[in-house]
Amino acid sequence: MTALRFEMADNAQETRAVTVRIEGRVQGVYFRAWTYETAQSLGLDGRVQNTSDGAVEAVFSGPAETVAKMLKLCEQGPEAARVTKVTVIHEGGSVAPGFKVIATDRWR
Repeated sequence: MTALRFEMADNAQETRAVTVRIEGRVQGVYFRAWTYETAQSLGLDGRVQNTSDGAVEAVFSGPAETVAKMLKLCEQGPEAARVTKVTVIHEGGSVAPGFKVIATDRWR
């Protein structure tokens, strides 16, 4: 039984990095700031930004269980948001320490 407990502890510390696309009414409703605050409070690394087609894209990296929790929280988002879909579009990769909001470039 000791080996099983040790294995479970290892799984809990597994690091996961995901890139997600969040769709619905997610721009102009405080979604990026909410994502920043929530990810920071969970101790995740990554970034968040608006996309030109009205969605939000985010990268989350940290303990697998914590990333899963953040993905679940993104299904709701801040109060004014109306999330219709959260899709993991990429799994893996390395992420710089910290979490940042990428400014929207409206002049592209």
